[in-house]
Order: sequence, then structure tokens, then C-alpha cells
Amino acid sequence: MDIKAYIILSLALFTIGIVGVLVRRNAIIIFMCVELMLNAVNLLLVAFSKMHAMSGVAKASPYFASDAQVFVFFIMVVAAAEVSVGLAIIVMMYRNVHTVDVNFLNRLKN
Repeated sequence: MDIKAYIILSLALFTIGIVGVLVRRNAIIIFMCVELMLNAVNLLLVAFSKMHAMSGVAKASPYFASDAQVFVFFIMVVAAAEVSVGLAIIVMMYRNVHTVDVNFLNRLKN
């Protein structure tokens, strides 16, 4: 598969995530869109790593080609921690105000 297809797919996923964060008001959907954006970046990192490994530039060191995959693994670990903390916050917000609408949080300031 050509690298252009991966770039287009990643751009489409990232755009869907941005639109979801900006348009939606449900906190769970916003977290899902943030995760979608992180996965789009992960896809692009792995695609560029694969392209770099296939180009022959990384033949000097066999471990140099897998640096992006290790970085993607750490991004996924941080994203899992973010989801667990975010969902805990959403559950506590629902218990207190009985809604997950983020616009309702503006009313809590008063």
C-alpha cells in the first residue's frame, strides 16, 4: 500500500476527531474523538516507520527502524491511562449533576 493512502486515512481520522471535539457536547464522545485523533497519529507514525525501514536508510542499525513502533506503544499506554482517569471524572460528574453535557459545567462556576 502506498504511503499516500495512509496519510489520507490518517488525515481523515484526525479531521473526524477534531470535528467531534469541537461540535459535540457529550463528554464521552469528546473522549472518544480524542482517542481517534491519537490513533490517527499512531497510524501515521507506524506508516512512516515502515516506509523508512523499506527505503534502506535504516539498514545500518536493525533497531533503528522500530523506534516509531516503541513510541506508538508508549502513546497507547498514556492514552489508556488518560481514558481511565477521564472516565472516572465523567462518572463522578454524572453522580453529582446527573448529566455528561460539558456545557453544564459552565453553570457550576456560579
